[in-house]
Amino acid sequence: MIMTTTLVPALVFPALVLIAAARDATSFTIPNWISVTALIAFFPAALAVGAPPALVLSALGVGAVFLAVGVVMFAFGWIGGGDAKLLAACALWMGWPAAMTFLFWTSAAGGALALVLLGARNLTRQLPIGGPLWFHRLMTEKSDIPYGVAIAAGALAAFPASLLMKHPF
Repeated sequence: MIMTTTLVPALVFPALVLIAAARDATSFTIPNWISVTALIAFFPAALAVGAPPALVLSALGVGAVFLAVGVVMFAFGWIGGGDAKLLAACALWMGWPAAMTFLFWTSAAGGALALVLLGARNLTRQLPIGGPLWFHRLMTEKSDIPYGVAIAAGALAAFPASLLMKHPF
């Protein structure tokens, strides 16, 4: 039987990344509270599953590396600031080596998302569409790609192999 102390970490992180994806898709923003909550929630979750301090420090290092990469990507205009922070928070939860699985799935999801949006934007240019304002913004030809959606997909795909999910089992 799974104890509540291991069930909570299994639910908190996926809920946060799903909220981030929904917010990014509908507003092209990822509020800071999501990444900060993910960062803070990591520590009681690691404690709850009995992760040794060395693994926690390793995960902090992985998160720091991903933050640095995210900042560079933001500086080049490839992703938004919220994306960079979410990327780092997710990498923290993944730890090593699951961060590489996370990176793979995030990249794959980002490519797929870009292709789907480009096709959909091309189609909606030719056809009148209805729907909410956020959908019209998403379908605007020169609009950004909400990369938080890809980050969330990568995080959810890699989460079963993450530091905290593998450790208690």
